[in-house]
Amino acid sequence: MVVFIRDQKNLAACGAPRCIREHIPDGNRKTRWPKEGVVPLLSSIVELLRRERIPYTCFRHVPAYTALEEAAVSHTLERCWAKVVICIADDQPVQAVLQADHIADLEELRRLANADVLRLACEDEIAVLYPDYEVGAMPPFGAVYGQRVFVDRCLVGEPEMVFNAGTHTEAICMHYGDFAELAKPVVGAFGRPLAHRDPATHARRRRTSLRVLSTNGMDEVS
Repeated sequence: MVVFIRDQKNLAACGAPRCIREHIPDGNRKTRWPKEGVVPLLSSIVELLRRERIPYTCFRHVPAYTALEEAAVSHTLERCWAKVVICIADDQPVQAVLQADHIADLEELRRLANADVLRLACEDEIAVLYPDYEVGAMPPFGAVYGQRVFVDRCLVGEPEMVFNAGTHTEAICMHYGDFAELAKPVVGAFGRPLAHRDPATHARRRRTSLRVLSTNGMDEVS
């Protein structure tokens, strides 16, 4: 199913996830969204989800490049947005999946992975590992590539888990149970809340993200 973020009425009619609907104001409020049509979701992801008979919702949002910004511009709760951190554990790539407002405790993740050495992957490595996806927009389907997937326990059971769909403008929402069926993740407690988050700074970051839209032909959301 494909939906476009427009307003609560539009999303409710499309059956969009509650975590998205609740954070979108009623009415368009001068915001011009892309014309309705088909989201060009990467065929490899569509093929995978259809083959595995995994129910999902896909939606498009304006460009954003960090998990917190993506959650903000897509009006998704930060606890529902799952970011994917690519690490190298004993020379083998692994995926760590956690909430947008958390960071990975690499030492705890290393112990969970039973690895001697674990480090963050660099952008060049990520580009080689996932040539079909934009760097930093990998979905948490590492198992398809033979990679181990680790998920922080805070996401377990989340009914509306949202994550990148291979680009910085498209996202997928599905139940954690369906994700787990496909990814077969190892669950652990390696996520840590972001320390010293300044609410004012976060608000400014969000306003800046929205102002950038004006250069792409969209009005700032008040």
